[in-house]
Amino acid sequence: MKQSNFAERLRFYRQKMGLSVKEVSEELAKKDGYVSIKTVYSWENGTAQPSADTLMRLCELYKIGDVLETFGYQNRSSDRITMDSLSCEEQNLIEAYRRFPEYKSAVKKLYDF
Repeated sequence: MKQSNFAERLRFYRQKMGLSVKEVSEELAKKDGYVSIKTVYSWENGTAQPSADTLMRLCELYKIGDVLETFGYQNRSSDRITMDSLSCEEQNLIEAYRRFPEYKSAVKKLYDF
């Protein structure tokens, strides 16, 4: 995979979660020690890459479930929808649907399922 695609994916998921680079730096610093804002920017512009451990923490922070697929190491089927491909609002709707089984019949009826 091209390093720029990797960097673009990191930036995309950070923004999708509504996090600033400073917030990411602060969250990583809680577990990894000091991580500078400049370091996070270098990952997102492709001049450096995080360690494997840090990448896993970024994936937790960004709620990335399938690391290999997200970063292009497995082919993604164009018709397959993954939780990673959904917006935060869509993910919240699915989670609410699962949390409140008493409303499932109403949703199914609404959408003619």
